[in-house]
Amino acid sequence: MKSKIKRRIITKKLIKQYEYHLLEEEKSSATIKKYMRDILNLFRYVEGKPIDKLVILKWKSFLIEKYSPASVNSMIAAVNGFMNYLGWTELKLKQLKIQKSVFMDSEKELKKREYMKLVEIAKAEGKEKLSLIIQTICTTGIRVSELKFITVETLQIGKVEIHNKGKCRIIFLPQKLCELLGNYVIKEKITKGTVFVTKNGNPIDRSNIWKSMKALGKSAGITESKVFPHNLRHLFARTYYTIEKDLSRLSDILGHSNIDTTRIYTMESGNIHAKQMERMGLITT
Repeated sequence: MKSKIKRRIITKKLIKQYEYHLLEEEKSSATIKKYMRDILNLFRYVEGKPIDKLVILKWKSFLIEKYSPASVNSMIAAVNGFMNYLGWTELKLKQLKIQKSVFMDSEKELKKREYMKLVEIAKAEGKEKLSLIIQTICTTGIRVSELKFITVETLQIGKVEIHNKGKCRIIFLPQKLCELLGNYVIKEKITKGTVFVTKNGNPIDRSNIWKSMKALGKSAGITESKVFPHNLRHLFARTYYTIEKDLSRLSDILGHSNIDTTRIYTMESGNIHAKQMERMGLITT
């Protein structure tokens, strides 16, 4: 006798419970928003109807038609986490098999000279705070969400203790950066607490910086796909690795749990690899 196929119903109440669970797990706000967005995508697709493996496989096909393979896998990962939480493990999906890219897309690689140009344009346009934020992220490798840990007090000791994703790590602040930020807080009459805040006194978030950087990139004539906060972290990683060649230490600095993630950050463009091959001089005729 065949067992009955279980049909599950996703509700907003269950999604909200999972959101609270992620908060308790100390996931970052950006991660939680991303997970919620992906789960709501499935919620809207099924329109309140019961789901089984066939239905969720159809959703996967829908994603494949609409999104890139990497985006599909990211959304599947979010939903699989939700299914694990609910105990609906029979509904988990397999991710798409994607061949790992050996090189970074040159259209997305922010070069050092382009970074310098962003800083120069920000200064020229009187956007001192934005200029300092860009330099802070790029010279320390911290995440945008971690800017709140850089305080007036940390400038005095030259290092910052960052708590993120259930982990704690120490980041040293370059002396020149401390001097720049020290002058800035004096000018802005910031005597304690977080250095970079909004007009309302709240810590700067990703959306604030994203929009400002996009406008800055346009003024600097830099390809839009290169100009976003997280790309500054990638530039830090590539620059550090070029000097130190220590992937393990770099992984610790960036706060990565998996060293394979760090490898992605250190990828160079295919153009650089092509030039290296030309210099090998192995063609004899």
